[in-house]
Amino acid sequence: MDIVYIHDLEIETVIGIYDWERERRQVVRLDLEMATDIRPAARDDDIRLALDYKQVAKRVIAFVEGSEYFLVETLAEEIARLVRTEFQVPWMRLRVGKPGAVTGSREVGVVIERGDRSAGADART
Repeated sequence: MDIVYIHDLEIETVIGIYDWERERRQVVRLDLEMATDIRPAARDDDIRLALDYKQVAKRVIAFVEGSEYFLVETLAEEIARLVRTEFQVPWMRLRVGKPGAVTGSREVGVVIERGDRSAGADART
C-alpha cells in the first residue's frame, strides 16, 4: 500500500456547539492519508493515473468551507465519506484538529481511519 498525503491543511468553517462558535468562522486543521497504488502513475509519469492530491484538497476545502457542523466528529465522518466515495480511496486516515479549542492546548480533535487498509495495495492497478 502506498500513501498519498496532505498535511496541515487549514480551512475556515463554522464548527462548534456554543452560540459564539456559530457566529464566526474558525480554522480547522486537517491531515489526510489516503491509500493508493502509485505504480501506474509513476510508470507512465501521468497525473491521470494518480490520486491527484491537488484535486482532493480543492474538493475538501470547498466542502469544509461550506459546512456548518456542531461536532468535529461529524465533520471528520463527512470528509471521509466524500474522499472515499468521490476519489475511490479504499482506506484513509484523517485527523481533524480545532486549534485553540481548549485553554492550554495547542489543538484538540479526532483521528479516524476508514476502509480496508490492505485494499490500497491493489487500488488503481
